[in-house]
Amino acid sequence: MRLDLLLVRLRFAKSRGVARKWIDEGHIRCNRIRVARTDHRVAAGDVLTLPVGHRVRVILVESLPERRGPAKEACAHYRELDAGQSIAIAGAKSRPPAAETARNEGLSPP
Repeated sequence: MRLDLLLVRLRFAKSRGVARKWIDEGHIRCNRIRVARTDHRVAAGDVLTLPVGHRVRVILVESLPERRGPAKEACAHYRELDAGQSIAIAGAKSRPPAAETARNEGLSPP
């Protein structure tokens, strides 16, 4: 199945045009490789890395959907590999609390 069609059927993109834009801009990875073509073929067992909102979601495609159905039906075709974890998108840096930093440097916390 084409990647742009899969993104629409799994309800990550509202339209194929939006999916194509993500792909053309290089925001999608399939099995750790950046996808540059909208007609990239995706099969069951592939791992996709997608930008969704302010997060990055990593999913395993378990089966290919026949149609764009309700959200509950779409969720049955993939499994999130990063469930419960938040992966920041470009530029968001994680900073340890001041007390933790001070403890690691041998200083007393503020």
